[in-house]
Amino acid sequence: MKIVLAYSGGLDTSVILRWLKENYQAEVIAFCADIGQEEELDGLEKKALTSGASKCIVEDLREEFARDFIFPMFQAGAIYEAQYLLGTSIARPLIAKRMVEIARAENANAIAHGATGKGNDQVRLELAAAALAPDLRVIAPWREEVFRKHFPGRSEMIAFAKANGIPVEATAQKPYSMDRNLLHISYESGALEDPWFDASSKEMRAMYKLSVAPEDAPNEPEHIELEFDSGNCIGVNGAASSREPVASGVAGAQRSRMSPFQVLQMLNKLGGKHGIGRVDIVENRFVGMKSRGVYETPGGTILHFAHRQMEALTMDREMMHLRDSLIPKYSELVYNGFWFSPEREALQALITETQSDVSGLVRLKLYKGNVIVAGRKSPSSLYDPKIATMEGEKSAYDQNDATGFIRLNALRLKLRALRDQSP
Repeated sequence: MKIVLAYSGGLDTSVILRWLKENYQAEVIAFCADIGQEEELDGLEKKALTSGASKCIVEDLREEFARDFIFPMFQAGAIYEAQYLLGTSIARPLIAKRMVEIARAENANAIAHGATGKGNDQVRLELAAAALAPDLRVIAPWREEVFRKHFPGRSEMIAFAKANGIPVEATAQKPYSMDRNLLHISYESGALEDPWFDASSKEMRAMYKLSVAPEDAPNEPEHIELEFDSGNCIGVNGAASSREPVASGVAGAQRSRMSPFQVLQMLNKLGGKHGIGRVDIVENRFVGMKSRGVYETPGGTILHFAHRQMEALTMDREMMHLRDSLIPKYSELVYNGFWFSPEREALQALITETQSDVSGLVRLKLYKGNVIVAGRKSPSSLYDPKIATMEGEKSAYDQNDATGFIRLNALRLKLRALRDQSP
């Protein structure tokens, strides 16, 4: 038997790799998608081979992740339960997609993952696999009783890793779980399972990796500019690294585009410097329970805010309101693992259409955990100062027109009130 395992090098997948090999008498190919874990990937191949893998495949998917998954999601304005920017959720369909492709190339019988039976990731990975390779077997050790009996808790896994010479970052003193990618870092379990526990306390500051605490951020604000073309950020502070020209008519058309990956890299540094993007959430998991998670999303928080500012200036009102009405549904589809579903693809087509004129510049002020708008302009702007002005009587808007507008909209309210007043 040959299994492709989604491998991170963390505690769970390091232990699972060895267990799969022994329990299934299988050849295990470890696969790690480089989607922005940075130093977490150091020594990964050696660790996988030491743990029993026949091969370790590490692929740089950061550009694809940003371009084909994060940016389309941000065009949709997606945010789950008004707080979560879906950093973990959006990574899973890409990982599953590449696992399936590797399984085909390696003639593997199955794919496996280290997601627990209580979490969302098992659903996300397996729904994606079902959509892409319905015939491929999926192995989920945490849903097997024999595995849970062997490892009833994280302390047993830590002991197993030490006994088998598998180095892991988790310890009995620091048992929380961490998941990192280009968009965010999530922290769960351990002390964080108590929703009353203060994750922003001084003793927890060492946990955070992408951002400083807002109170430790610079005392002076920093202004930045984000450039958008058709709903996608293509430049930050005029910086450019590629040769692809900006679309004609867009502000700053003489400059070159930054790639989506480069944009997020730069925004992460700027946001982290100013303590932006930390959230502490109790969220509703798809499997039915509530869970507490702490997230760092510095660059994504800036991008989400700036994109909305650009839309406010350039999108038609009814188009914006229609798209906004779909944000909860779109966000649920991403959170619940339906990225490769026909309904998400249909929504994406509509969203792409809404973004055709979302182009221009947004100026922001970053200060101690806050993102503050400091200006926006666009050649596609629908804001007309001659109409919006409150000065003088020469406005292109005739205020007398409002009388009939109000009278017609009030008609049904008056009729209802007259009916209720009648004896």
